[in-house]
Amino acid sequence: MNYVTDDTMNAYLRSVQPMYDGVLGEIQKEAIAAEVPIVPPEVARLLSVLLTMQKPKNILEIGTAVAFSAGLMCRYLPEEGTVTTIDRYEVMLKDARVNIKRMGLEDKIKILEGDAADILQTLEGPYDVIFMDAAKGQYQAFLPHCLRLLPVGGLLIVDDVLQGGTIAQTRFSVPRRQRTIHKRLRNFLWEITHHDALETSIIPIGDGVALCYKKKEIIPETKTEGETKNAE
Repeated sequence: MNYVTDDTMNAYLRSVQPMYDGVLGEIQKEAIAAEVPIVPPEVARLLSVLLTMQKPKNILEIGTAVAFSAGLMCRYLPEEGTVTTIDRYEVMLKDARVNIKRMGLEDKIKILEGDAADILQTLEGPYDVIFMDAAKGQYQAFLPHCLRLLPVGGLLIVDDVLQGGTIAQTRFSVPRRQRTIHKRLRNFLWEITHHDALETSIIPIGDGVALCYKKKEIIPETKTEGETKNAE
């Protein structure tokens, strides 16, 4: 995993921020030891702070992995709150199901199996928080669905947006195989930082986290009378 902060800083941050307790902490340690992709400890702690402040009732997660982050987010839900999480990779979901059972969260976490591009179209929401940690090249395609599903005052949290720091380089300075995702991530970051309905900050911890606060509803564009006649 690439990070935007150097190894010395990462080691220090992880030395002063404790691992989680209980079964969640066991899952965190196991994933780190096995190099399974979960949110790094410093990003997990950021999630803890944000969710403590936001007090969400319903959370949508795009990218379940082994359910560490879903289990973490459940800690900040009220009794009736839920986490809905989407993933299409059975290799991850089989471990996620086991971990959800280990944490005793079968009634709190709902897994939707399949491609997020298809599933997002079917959801009605609203979700107070959306955490996106999935295929980086699809972030921009997922964004309109996230904005529709978030209420005003909702928070979109997006992980791994800085491509190990190479996002700051020109497209032609990154390896050819990474250029498509580089372009798409740059377009995504431009859109969320210039969107009228969002207040956005990009934080350089882990591999970069984008925080987007939905400050107003999005007004659909309406065609003028001339445009409607031309379309006909």
